[in-house]
Amino acid sequence: MKIVNFMTAGILCICLVFSGCETIKNTNSTVKGGAIGTGAGAAVGAGVGKLAGNTGLGAIIGAVVGGATGALIGNKMDKQRKELEKIEGAKVETANNGEAIKVTFESGILFAKNSSTLSNASKVSLTKFAESLRTHTDTNVEIYGHTDITGNDAINIPLSQQRASSVHSYLIAQGVSSNRLVSHGKGSSEPIASNDTAAGQAQNRRVEIYILANAQMIQDAQQGTLK
Repeated sequence: MKIVNFMTAGILCICLVFSGCETIKNTNSTVKGGAIGTGAGAAVGAGVGKLAGNTGLGAIIGAVVGGATGALIGNKMDKQRKELEKIEGAKVETANNGEAIKVTFESGILFAKNSSTLSNASKVSLTKFAESLRTHTDTNVEIYGHTDITGNDAINIPLSQQRASSVHSYLIAQGVSSNRLVSHGKGSSEPIASNDTAAGQAQNRRVEIYILANAQMIQDAQQGTLK
């Protein structure tokens, strides 16, 4: 069964490469948003995300719209991305061929060690983030908490969930609709750097936020009325 899964993942990854679905790039979102045909990302991305163990990335890939509709969504996302790049402590990237935005906050900026209580400094950044979300209402937001490998799952998974929930609750307190938000804790299961060094562990302790087009934005883009 494992062999079949790895073969399937490999085939799906090859499909992604040849479809041009490069998921994280700081390039113009209008161009990237139109790079893949409607439906292709949904079929391929969901499988790759599941098999690769990266739930957040799988959700983003699976949401690709593509074509002229995707290009309009990419243009809309570009405008918000430029706003978010001004927020201190936030790493902002395009995702999903430009149809989504990925914002990463290092946990060192948000929380004290082994804590899920937001720091005063982080509240300033998250307040500005919430302002952008309130301005751009036609999006959904997924929040993922991550830890480094120190400790064990009994500690790391709840801590990552609590940290994601802290961000989730603060955004609601700042006037962002709870209907747009969902949060998850991933523990140490999805590192982005080596856990063998202190610097790598610091990168792995993070909160990632994905901003996705909601049904209304997609509908407006399909009708050519999205601005």
